[in-house]
Amino acid sequence: MLSAVARIFRTPDLRRKVLFTLGIIAVFRLGSFVPAPFIDYANVRECIAGQSSSASGLYQLVNVLSGGALLQLSIFALGIMPYITSSIIVQLLRVVIPRFETLYKEGQEGQARLTQYTRYLTIALGVLQSTTLITVAKSGALFGTTNTAACQNLVTSNEWWATVLMVLTMTAGTGLIMWMGELITERGVGNGMSLLIFTAIAARFPQSIIAIGQAQSPEVAVVVVAIGVVIVGLVVYVEQSQRRIPVEYAKRMVGRRTYGGNNTYIPIKVNMAGVVPVIFASSLLYLPALIAQFNQPRDGSAPAPWVTWIQNYLTTGDHPLYMALYFLLIVGFTYFYVAITFNPEEVADNMKKYGGFIPGIRAGRPTAEYLDYVLTRVTLPGSIYLGLLALIPLVAFVAIGANQNFPFGGASLLIIVGVGLETVKQIDSQLQQRHYEGLLR
Repeated sequence: MLSAVARIFRTPDLRRKVLFTLGIIAVFRLGSFVPAPFIDYANVRECIAGQSSSASGLYQLVNVLSGGALLQLSIFALGIMPYITSSIIVQLLRVVIPRFETLYKEGQEGQARLTQYTRYLTIALGVLQSTTLITVAKSGALFGTTNTAACQNLVTSNEWWATVLMVLTMTAGTGLIMWMGELITERGVGNGMSLLIFTAIAARFPQSIIAIGQAQSPEVAVVVVAIGVVIVGLVVYVEQSQRRIPVEYAKRMVGRRTYGGNNTYIPIKVNMAGVVPVIFASSLLYLPALIAQFNQPRDGSAPAPWVTWIQNYLTTGDHPLYMALYFLLIVGFTYFYVAITFNPEEVADNMKKYGGFIPGIRAGRPTAEYLDYVLTRVTLPGSIYLGLLALIPLVAFVAIGANQNFPFGGASLLIIVGVGLETVKQIDSQLQQRHYEGLLR
């Protein structure tokens, strides 16, 4: 392993790519600690230190994906989340808008146009999300039930031009992150956007373990690390699992040459949806809590009964109703997202066009029905796996009181494992091209 790492730095081209990627990552982490204009950083730190461990919801997920920059109200507070959201929206719009589907099928030029639409939508979402974040910070509801004087005075100026400057700064930070991610993809190693998310999440792991050790005991922290190693191993096993459907191609003569006749397979992963259903479910569950926050009485009187019900059952992640809804939403969104991203009829038509068939299954509609049959049954364990994995931090809070400090679970672990495996594969392939030996033997 160490000799393989040494070969990376002995190869000039690969060394330049790795060092460039590390440099961009360092700039990304530095920006996560630079506060936005008119933000009282001392009050922010005080609120973070006194934050309730039972708080949960979309803001906690975004805070994890931004490497803690969201709750610090830094220039990179929004992180990569606007780009993720816009990418998902553009992908879903392919089903609704025929023009988008046409562009997707046009090849590189059409996909470049879709990428440009994604960038425009990212900036628009950055403006919207930064405005919402600053509004919530001014109201004192950013840290949930932590309602101290410091949390009520996070923003030092209420002037309209100060708000505009903060919105522009955070939106520009989002655009800069998007640009840095694309630079890594073009000149560095791996997918830039994914690596920036990986860095943001991995940077919080040591802090989370130390916080568990301080809140509970060092023995509990050791047990959490041991459980985390087991969970990571199981996640790697499931993420690599796939159902391979054999495909054969008939031989055909073109002039004096024979084409086709080879055998291949269609890989259907157990977890085809990735982390998207977890993000969808968190976003949907956070909406009632957000509505309840903006319907709190200003005069200090008792809130409406429906606001109290939401605060009791849909705000904290340790309630059984919250866990059940979270699990069911993830299962439902998994089927929804897989049905959109994998079209059995399109795959069957492409196979028929090039003379491919599944042994024992007729080409055309029977092939599409068979693919849909397999996909539906493979998605069931995948959706249950996603739901259980997302519940691990909530169960950890109930068991040891370490909800936000428990790093091994939910969206963060899925991203860490997925991006790590993909990046290692890319480095391994580049090493094999030059030294005939990869990173891992």
